[in-house]
Amino acid sequence: MAVILEGGCRVSQMHDDEPLIQGTLRVWRQVGRANGAHAISLSVMEFAPGLSPAMQNGDCDQILYVVNNESANGCSASIDGRSYEISADSGIYIHPKQTFAINNRSSDPLTIISSQCPDPDRGPQFIDQPAIKSVAESAKSSPIVRLSDQKAQPTADRWYRVLIDERAGSTQVTQFVGSIPPGRAPDHFHHYEEVLFILRGKGRMWAGESNTPIAAGSCIYLPKGQVHCVENTGEGELRLLGVFYPAGSPSVRYDA
Repeated sequence: MAVILEGGCRVSQMHDDEPLIQGTLRVWRQVGRANGAHAISLSVMEFAPGLSPAMQNGDCDQILYVVNNESANGCSASIDGRSYEISADSGIYIHPKQTFAINNRSSDPLTIISSQCPDPDRGPQFIDQPAIKSVAESAKSSPIVRLSDQKAQPTADRWYRVLIDERAGSTQVTQFVGSIPPGRAPDHFHHYEEVLFILRGKGRMWAGESNTPIAAGSCIYLPKGQVHCVENTGEGELRLLGVFYPAGSPSVRYDA
């Protein structure tokens, strides 16, 4: 069950509530206009083995992240009929009005985190499957950005790596992965809406004076201007996926 913190900050778990089921795909919509967000969403998409239904993106940017597990290797994404190999810990940029599907060639479910900005306030729109055309990936043509290819940007005692921004074609949204060491950083706020997905580790999400535990699989909504902080209460790294709208730099923050 979701926990509501100060200012409307919302913390839920990736499989909270009933999913939407369509063919090989299950979708849990954890953040969106329906539960308090203004223009950003966060959904957990789980793809069973096989080719998923084809989805049509609306008038928004859609940003995907392939969660790190062995089942991701050897899978592919079909975008407007073109097939691209995908791997764990990769961002995928879906332009407005593009069509996409996921071909899970493994024997295990594949988890992908999706954000849409501005949030269309509806579930996926399914269409007939287009013919798939294989293409060679290149720096200019591929919508896939691998975390391992991105330079780590240090900030204080932590780092972040940007995957999706204007270099990938999006002028509206920024997607990044951040690493937080044990401890608690100073409270701060941003001039954008943000969603977080905890990839590994454990800690506490603070919003003002309120807080709740978080761990791998936690989904977090942070309203624009809300004072907050992610505390790492473990002994190792806490790693998170972040998406914010409007676009900008993860290093820009304002002290509370």
